[in-house]
Amino acid sequence: MNYRFHNLLGAPYRGGNAVVVNNTILVSPVGNRVSVTDLVKSETYTLPCHASTNLCRIAASPDGVFLLTVDEKNRCLFINLPRRAVLHRISFKHKVGGVKFSPDGRLIAVAAGKLLQIWRSPGFKKEFSPFQLIKTFADCNDRITSLDWSPNSDYLIAGSKDLTVRLFYLDVEKSTRYLKPYLLLGHRDAVVGAFFVLDKKTNAVTKIYSLARDGAVFSWVYNETVVKDDEMGEDFSDPDSPGTPEQKQEQNEMINVRKRKVSDALEEEGDYLLRKGRWKLVKKNIFGQGRLSACDYNKGLDMVVAGFSSGVFGLYQMPDFVCLHQLSISREKITTAVFNDIGNWLTFGCARLGQLLVWEWKSESYILKQQGHYFDVNCLAYSPDSQLLATGADDNKIKVWTVSSGFCFVTFSEHTNAVTALHFMASNHCLLSASLDGTVRAWDLFRYRNFRTFVTPTPKQFVSLAADQSGEVICAGTIDSFEIFVWSMKTGRLLDVLSGHAGPVHGLMFSPTNAILASSSWDKTVRLWDIFEGRGGVEKFDHTHDVLTVVFRPDGKQLACSTLDGHIHFWDPLQGLEMYTIEGRRDISGGRLMTDRRTAANSSAGKCFTTLCYSADGSYIFAGGSSKFICMYDVADQVLLRRIQITHNLSLDGVLDFLNSKNMTEAGPLDLIDDYISDTEEGVEKQIQNTLGRHLPGSVPNDGRPVVRTKCLRIAPTGRSWAAATTEGVLIYSMDDSFIFDPTDLDVDVTPEAVDEALREGETKRALILSLRLNEEWAIQKCVLGVGAGDIPAVVSAVPLKYLERLVVGLADMLETSPHVEFFLRWSQEVCRAHAQSIHHNSRNLLPALKLLQKAISRLHQDLAETCSSNEYLLRYLCSFP
Repeated sequence: MNYRFHNLLGAPYRGGNAVVVNNTILVSPVGNRVSVTDLVKSETYTLPCHASTNLCRIAASPDGVFLLTVDEKNRCLFINLPRRAVLHRISFKHKVGGVKFSPDGRLIAVAAGKLLQIWRSPGFKKEFSPFQLIKTFADCNDRITSLDWSPNSDYLIAGSKDLTVRLFYLDVEKSTRYLKPYLLLGHRDAVVGAFFVLDKKTNAVTKIYSLARDGAVFSWVYNETVVKDDEMGEDFSDPDSPGTPEQKQEQNEMINVRKRKVSDALEEEGDYLLRKGRWKLVKKNIFGQGRLSACDYNKGLDMVVAGFSSGVFGLYQMPDFVCLHQLSISREKITTAVFNDIGNWLTFGCARLGQLLVWEWKSESYILKQQGHYFDVNCLAYSPDSQLLATGADDNKIKVWTVSSGFCFVTFSEHTNAVTALHFMASNHCLLSASLDGTVRAWDLFRYRNFRTFVTPTPKQFVSLAADQSGEVICAGTIDSFEIFVWSMKTGRLLDVLSGHAGPVHGLMFSPTNAILASSSWDKTVRLWDIFEGRGGVEKFDHTHDVLTVVFRPDGKQLACSTLDGHIHFWDPLQGLEMYTIEGRRDISGGRLMTDRRTAANSSAGKCFTTLCYSADGSYIFAGGSSKFICMYDVADQVLLRRIQITHNLSLDGVLDFLNSKNMTEAGPLDLIDDYISDTEEGVEKQIQNTLGRHLPGSVPNDGRPVVRTKCLRIAPTGRSWAAATTEGVLIYSMDDSFIFDPTDLDVDVTPEAVDEALREGETKRALILSLRLNEEWAIQKCVLGVGAGDIPAVVSAVPLKYLERLVVGLADMLETSPHVEFFLRWSQEVCRAHAQSIHHNSRNLLPALKLLQKAISRLHQDLAETCSSNEYLLRYLCSFP
């Protein structure tokens, strides 16, 4: 019952900027959470911490230890990425347009509206005020859009919407006075990116590239010729004023003294060269692909990647501006484009499509290609082995995910309307789907194809789906004709049409123990049908309100259904009697919408359960609906055990219980007032398209603001995890710890000498774990051989799950080369016995290692069998002599 947040599927990217850490770790914002993808291991996980609203900017420290996130309310989280824990919090006073760590990791540059703020980076220790504001520059006339540091962390270049690029000097320890930034003028549109260019031999800054939204690329070259004070904009002289000649002479002497002090300070500061010289515009280039929306520059390869609002990206070799690649990845705007450190991988993100791509430009191949559902997820289905999860959504697509890695490995798009129901067959490689397009399709997960389609004589809209335990019969309920259609799985022929409901059939499920089919409808009834005997409806359970869904307990001896009045009714399907009722109106009541006229407590909307799911043992039941809560009840005692809040994201509607009266104006709620500025991002056409006819019937409800809700709940057959299809995506909650923090992993004393010392002291458990962390074959073999036969069960049970694969591979190698056959077979037996449950839950990840062990044992068995059979007659002959 101790379920914790495990992962977020269905939405790899929702907006903001993505960053790449240590060349292979991709960090991307997903709503108010952060998703981390290991591009080498092909695994993704979501950090358990969350922000108050959607994230708009993230930045990672150069060593990849710290992560800085800023949300729409300008609230910042300082996260320890390896530990997955929040260290510090701070709120900025202005809209943050960019944030970046300095190359040495000591400073953080924050573009807070028109201000450029320099903060000292906090560390691991707890402090009362960890963030220290060092300096603030208020030179920009409009919002800052891009930031870039020089290699020595002394200079910072900032691009702004005021069409300028400014060069700031930031050496806090040496600088004794305020110095105006150097202005680079000439752009005719807002600056999207500005980058320092280094000399490969001297590693000194020689150029600056600035990219504007209109597609213009300017190349600025540095000239070391010393600029005079009046040319630098540092004229300290005051305007002429009437006075005596003696007063003017004294003023001129004071000005000369100030100038000498400045020149002396400039001579003492040797790194102040970029400020003393002159920057000259030497080249202008135009992309010619429309409006530039995202860009990045790799200093090592001298390449620029540019993403455009048309969905096209280009890779250009500088300084000659040679286009190496140009591809279209979508029809929507590319919102992020970034290099990894060595420059071989390009990362692109499209917020509107939820698309995240990693492309290797040398081989022209995809390293990562993930895309979430375009609209909300409607239905879920776990595979019988609990390792696959299928999702169906309003975008007409079906995606199948690997639960352990969080990756989608196949997408089916043959449906022409919203997918409303999914069901895995017992064979684990067949998936059924129902859709509003009037078809039920069967999918082969081996060949990834639609091998059978079930249709009706006249077009219908299916909203529910069920299959019997044998997989011979498929049933689907409709929303328009109120009928249940029955097909044969083998032939695809329509066998029967069950009539009797007077409303849409939204719930359909077979009993796990017999061939009884239960159906729920908006006609306030639950009906039981005997499919194979052909007797039609055998039982009808009447209710006082519309029935929304129905589920069987895993043992088939109980039936649960939810009604529109917020009650959960439990029936005995064998006796036809109602066992008990749970009243859950107060439990499921959620927050208040922006458009609600009543408070959350007095509102009747959404106070009902639309999806139910029993636990694996049937002792408790999960219930969710149009609310921010998922309720877990004890079935026997009808007691609320736990109420789980699925999100704290204030960007969604329905999260707050009480609205702030300060946000209420004469024109209505402040959040619903259209303050979209047409010339900021996408133009007038996009603005008209988004706002036209919102209040007309059939338009987007709630003025387009997403409302938090749970559409589907499913628990894994193993009972160790469950999934919820929510507004933010598919939330996975699990009992298994997805992250094990091992403090010894931070110790630098993990050496072969430490392994030998542990063996000498008789600490075989510690020695084995140290050898597994070293991942040295000879060390693992030495520790395994050092364990006594009687101590094998205790040592094996102490091995953590994350080292299990390494141990299995080591045992397989030792079985093939070592003469101690029985000893290593006992090791293999104890590993399977002690970690049977973990192996079952992670069989897909451990499959290569398990196959290697099976191959070694099979080969050993074959060799022993051949030896015994070839020596059988020789042994008989020798034994026959007296």
